[in-house]
Amino acid sequence: MEIIKVNLKERSYDILVGMNILRNLAEFIRSVKLGKDAYIITNKFLKIRYGGKLEEPLKKSGFSVRFKLVPDSETSKSFNIANTVLNDIARYDRKKQVFIISFGGGVIGDLSGIVASLYKRGIPYIQVPTTLLAQVDSSIGGKTAVDLSEGKNLVGTFYQPRLVLSDVELLKTLDLRQLKSGLAEVVKYGIIRDKQLFSYLENHFSKILTRKADSLSFIVRRCSSIKAGIVGKDEREEKGLRTILNFGHTLGHAIEAAGGFRGYNHGEALALGILCASRISEKLGLLDDETFIRIENLIRAVGLPVKIKKLTVSGILKAYYHDKKFKNAKNRFVLIEGIGKTKIVEGISLGIIKEVLGERL
Repeated sequence: MEIIKVNLKERSYDILVGMNILRNLAEFIRSVKLGKDAYIITNKFLKIRYGGKLEEPLKKSGFSVRFKLVPDSETSKSFNIANTVLNDIARYDRKKQVFIISFGGGVIGDLSGIVASLYKRGIPYIQVPTTLLAQVDSSIGGKTAVDLSEGKNLVGTFYQPRLVLSDVELLKTLDLRQLKSGLAEVVKYGIIRDKQLFSYLENHFSKILTRKADSLSFIVRRCSSIKAGIVGKDEREEKGLRTILNFGHTLGHAIEAAGGFRGYNHGEALALGILCASRISEKLGLLDDETFIRIENLIRAVGLPVKIKKLTVSGILKAYYHDKKFKNAKNRFVLIEGIGKTKIVEGISLGIIKEVLGERL
C-alpha cells in the first residue's frame, strides 16, 4: 500500500492506494477518529456485490452501519436526491456520532460530499472510490456538487474528506465502458502534467484495458500524486494552479449536459472536450500538429469517442454558456503548448469554438 498525503494544514488527509485494502477499512476509520456510526451512501449494484464486505468488518469493530441506496446515474446529483439523503441521515442520527462513507464512483462521491458539507454544517466523510475515474480524480480534492437542468456542477462546496481509500482490486470487475471513461482523466493528467505518464499510456494502454494489476496501480498512484500536489498548493482554485485540472472540461461538460447526461458519460464527454481544447490550442498556434495527432490517436486507441454524435453545435453552446469558468464575462480555457505544458487563455472567439465543435460532428 502507498500513502499519498494531501497537505492542507488542519484539513490534511491521506490517500491510501493498494490491493485488497478494503478489508482493513475499519482499522483506517479508527485511525482518523471519525465517529461510531457509519452512514454508507452507495447504489444497489455495489450494495449487493460489496455490502457484506463493508458491513461485517465494521460491525465487528463496534460501528453501527446504515446503507442509503441512490440511483446509479448522474440523476443522483440533484437537490431532490440530496434532500432525501439529508432527511434519512436526520432520522438515523439519534444519539449518534455519524460519519459518511461514500462508496461508489464520481456521482456518489459528489453527492456524499455535498451532503456531508451541509448536514449540521459539516460532518466527517471518507471517500472509497470504486471506479477508475473516481480513484484517479473526483474522490480527491474536496469538490462537491449537484447539477441543475441548466448545467453540470453549478451548485457545490469545497469540503475535504478525512480519508480516501482506493482499493485497486475493485477496478478488476469494473464495466469496460466505465474503465475507458476513467482513462479519459488519466490521459488528461498525462497531457497537463506528466510526459512520462502520457508515454506510458501510449505504450501500455492494452494492459490497463485488460485490468493488469501493476498497470492499474501505477496510474492510480501517479494521478493521485499529481492531484494531491496541485490541491495542496491551490485548494480552492484561487491561484490558477488547480484550474489546469479543468483541461477538456469546459466543452466536455457542455457536451455531457447537451445530451441530458444520458448520451455521453463524463469520461467520454471529457475525451471530446480534450480534443476540442487541443484543437483550439493548435488553431491559436500554441500546439504543433504532431502533438495533436498523438493525443487524438491515444484517445482513439483506448476506445474513447473522437466524434460527437446526435448533438448540435447550438445545443452544446447553450450548455457551454452556463459554464462556471467564465470570468468577467469572458470565457476561460485551459489550453496546452505541448505535453506537460498548459496555458490559461481568456476570450477565445466564438468563431473558433464553433469551428472546432463543427469539426467533431
